[in-house]
Amino acid sequence: MRQQIFDPIKFEVIRNALTEATEEMSAALKRSAYSTNIKTRCDFSCTFFDETLRPIAQSFGQPTFLGSMVRTVQYAIKQYGITNLSEGDGIITNHPYNGGVHLNDICMISPVFHQGHIVGFVANLAHHVDVGGGAPASIGAFKEVYQEGVIIPAVKFVEKGHIVKDIFDLILSQVRAKRENTGDFRAQIAANATGIRRFQSLFQSIGEKELKYYMEELIAYADRRTQADIDKLPCGEYEAEGYIDNDGYTDKPVLLKVRIVIDSDGVLFDFTGTDDQRKAPVNASYAMTFSACVFVLKCIIDEDIPVNDGYYKHVRLIAPEGSIVNCTIPYPVVGGWETHVRLVDVMLKACSLALPEKMPAGTKATNCQIGSGGIDPRRNEFYCFYEAIGGGFGGRVRSDGPDAVGVHGQNTQNAPVEETEQNYPLRISRYELIDDSGGAGKHRGGLGIRRDYELIDHDASMTVLSDRDHWGPWGLFGGHTGEKAYYIVNPEQESTFLGSKLSVDLKSGTTLSFRTPGGGGYGPPEERDPNLVQKDVRDGKVSPEQAASLYKVAINKDLTVDVRKTRKLRNENL
Repeated sequence: MRQQIFDPIKFEVIRNALTEATEEMSAALKRSAYSTNIKTRCDFSCTFFDETLRPIAQSFGQPTFLGSMVRTVQYAIKQYGITNLSEGDGIITNHPYNGGVHLNDICMISPVFHQGHIVGFVANLAHHVDVGGGAPASIGAFKEVYQEGVIIPAVKFVEKGHIVKDIFDLILSQVRAKRENTGDFRAQIAANATGIRRFQSLFQSIGEKELKYYMEELIAYADRRTQADIDKLPCGEYEAEGYIDNDGYTDKPVLLKVRIVIDSDGVLFDFTGTDDQRKAPVNASYAMTFSACVFVLKCIIDEDIPVNDGYYKHVRLIAPEGSIVNCTIPYPVVGGWETHVRLVDVMLKACSLALPEKMPAGTKATNCQIGSGGIDPRRNEFYCFYEAIGGGFGGRVRSDGPDAVGVHGQNTQNAPVEETEQNYPLRISRYELIDDSGGAGKHRGGLGIRRDYELIDHDASMTVLSDRDHWGPWGLFGGHTGEKAYYIVNPEQESTFLGSKLSVDLKSGTTLSFRTPGGGGYGPPEERDPNLVQKDVRDGKVSPEQAASLYKVAINKDLTVDVRKTRKLRNENL
């Protein structure tokens, strides 16, 4: 048998072709979806697996979903049985304890056939705006997973190219926003159909034997590069802890504890000592926690390394069963992504001991989720609205933290005011950066966001599922804490301050204001360049009062730096 000869040019062409096929899946999903959350915010991801269920290629989507799908797809296919799948079939699942995440995130998986046999699987995971349960948008402070919405085991949703009507009817009977949900399910089908065509074309044009050879080479390449980068990291054990402010039912903080071991075998993430699971919306599934660890490893090695099975094998995880980071049925999981982003923040804090120049100060580290639902008076039908709002990133060793961004895998995009108001009976009455919200530092933390939602011509139930309303993101190496979050009803009137995890019934004309956290500062604020402080004041990001009190920089009324007063404030020689 003639030995396959490796061609580096062909390798790169095939590598990029595999990725581009998943990107085309993403484009199809985005173009076809109905909900703002999927079509505009891009709250989804797409992936290709080989016939042995190893991840091969993925689109540039939600990093949180990409890591979790590794578990979801493997569990779902093994549970359903690969022999029960025919060409044109597709299965769906959102089961959080069988490799899944929270119920809103529904995974659709379809086999790819070539010459009569399965050569791989395409999959996409998308956040649906409603899956039933105790609150519109299916987010809220629930005590059991059964209150959160419909639980879908691995079931056939598409059979030989056609939706299984009985299954579809059963799911739609559980949800409120039926029109948007219907469109989003069909968009997921379209995405997988696109992926099937593209991957079949690759197998046809390249040849099955040769394509599989280069997929093996791609896995080996990611394995080698990941190991080489891990070998450059300082070996040792690094620990950190942090807290979720409260669980939604009690004011008792939730302890998150991590030990990271870097050695020749890879990177171990050990969450022994983390709090036990709670009957409250703060539990993460195993797949959510695995996804957080995958993200952190990617943050500390070369960003250009492909993420496939060769990369994932270097992530080792100890997540005690029955804990906040690996909950069991029937403990709720709706707030698991809140825990996920906070876990990432804690893990990066631990990594700062080993790699201080690579790690940021504390970030907003909460998804800041809002849900709303009621009867849309324009269509006389039930609507569900969902959004996760950005906030401040932590300061870095050489730069300020970015303002108003999603963090730690929360790679969703902004929902424009115009689109939100066109599609939902809501008015965005305020949308702006919050001055003085970034933690002071040599490099300032990014600013949080104020986003106010007013109910127009209808009553509605509104949900806050978030955190950081007790403590803001931590500073690093002398930097100050960022501003905490606030959730306020009617901020311009007799304000009512809400907690970070609850649902409330509000009347028409009521406004719910989200004030997201700023990022923590990096380094002592008195070491910040006075010219940068002056620019912050001119830009409205820092007040003159904070410039003087925290940065020790005196700003004149004409917004110039008072050099003499500044030297005095900083105890410098005149």
